[in-house]
Amino acid sequence: MKFFIPAAENSEQAESVYDAVIKFNSAPPQTQRVCALAWRHNGQLMSCEVGGEAPSYYGTGSEPVVAILDCGRLYKVCTANRGVLRGEAILIGKGNDSFPSHFEA
Repeated sequence: MKFFIPAAENSEQAESVYDAVIKFNSAPPQTQRVCALAWRHNGQLMSCEVGGEAPSYYGTGSEPVVAILDCGRLYKVCTANRGVLRGEAILIGKGNDSFPSHFEA
């Protein structure tokens, strides 16, 4: 899948938004861009992808996932009100029970 940001009008705007989200979240430079993530939380399999909704467990409603950032020991799933415009991103532990998929290089 080719890299995109939901609602971005062109690739330049997508890059600008992505850079701003990285900065807002104090995330390291992204060597690979995550497009989807599956993980286990309390024994339950959860998943999300850029452009789709986060699991209802996180209370983000119908806000699309704007970006998923690899932050070393954890992932940050970012929606408008959780990690893009305000608030803390959804934090997902990284390990043997998290499974990222990446955008095309």
